[in-house]
Amino acid sequence: MAFGINRTELRNWKENVAKGNIAFLTHYWLDPRFPNSYTVTKVGCNDVEKLIAWGQQYGLDPKWIHMDKNFPHFDLFGEYQVKILKQEQQWEQLQRFNLLQQDKGKNIQGK
Repeated sequence: MAFGINRTELRNWKENVAKGNIAFLTHYWLDPRFPNSYTVTKVGCNDVEKLIAWGQQYGLDPKWIHMDKNFPHFDLFGEYQVKILKQEQQWEQLQRFNLLQQDKGKNIQGK
């Protein structure tokens, strides 16, 4: 179950994915398979080779791509989510979803 985003945010993410851009969408999420995660970040791009190359820089296995026919994406949560959002400078998403609490002792730039 996803919540915490609006239609405009979802539409913008879908448009960016469709254009072949690497696009980020974080939302609240509940899934009993992952009881310690309350958010997920979907990193999508309809150019799968570009998405694979992007993921490799972070050690993401291409097998982890959700191969949705219109919106292929990685689902990031936990330590991967915070680390990658920081490196990609997605500060608004980190702050909005209180993800920096998972990384106490460092400031927002990770110094």
